[in-house]
Amino acid sequence: MERTLGRQEASEAVQEFGWRFLLGSLRTSVPVGSLARAIGFAADAVAVCGDDADRHLSVDARPDRVVFTLQSLERAAVTTRDVELALLISASADSAGLRAEPEIGTGAPRSVQIVEIAIDALDIAGIRPFWKAVMGYTAESGADGPADPLVDPVGQSPAIWFQQMDSPRPQRNRIHFDISVPHDEAAPRVEAALAAGGRLVSATRAPAFWVLADREGNEACVTTWQGRDN
Repeated sequence: MERTLGRQEASEAVQEFGWRFLLGSLRTSVPVGSLARAIGFAADAVAVCGDDADRHLSVDARPDRVVFTLQSLERAAVTTRDVELALLISASADSAGLRAEPEIGTGAPRSVQIVEIAIDALDIAGIRPFWKAVMGYTAESGADGPADPLVDPVGQSPAIWFQQMDSPRPQRNRIHFDISVPHDEAAPRVEAALAAGGRLVSATRAPAFWVLADREGNEACVTTWQGRDN
């Protein structure tokens, strides 16, 4: 029977096969040598997933790599079936002489990540319709409450979520980026940002997230699945 998995269980089930758990999904990036090979391998992955491909798998095929995402669309979460499909795709990659490369230092500029836009607001219900309209976004499946996140219906742009403020805060920016990265790549990403002139605003919630800022105080968070409630 298909079962929804917690963050740690999902991560541990696929990590050794080159997949990473990010924001309720499993992702991997497989380097290839051409767009033709990318399309061919993407087709192989769809074939091994069979009838479950449409309900679990999405693919971004490019000349240098193919990025696979697995998530049960009906549950908006990772399930045991997603893990099974991940292992099937990894086995298909091995057979084709390809390999997922999540680790930094393998020649890839970076591995997988997800970027979200966070907007701090006093009246989330009041501003959410504006952002939904101006961005051409929709609600996530089963989550269309007045304070719920918004997503790009074709998956091209970052999701938007809203953070409740208790009082006005004119002294700092109220829109920031959340960069969700593999848990084993977070520390190097934070170190690189600091070396590039950033500063650490807070690490009290690490490894769930580190709050960083550029020299002018504009903030961004590097986030992982760790340190959160399942």
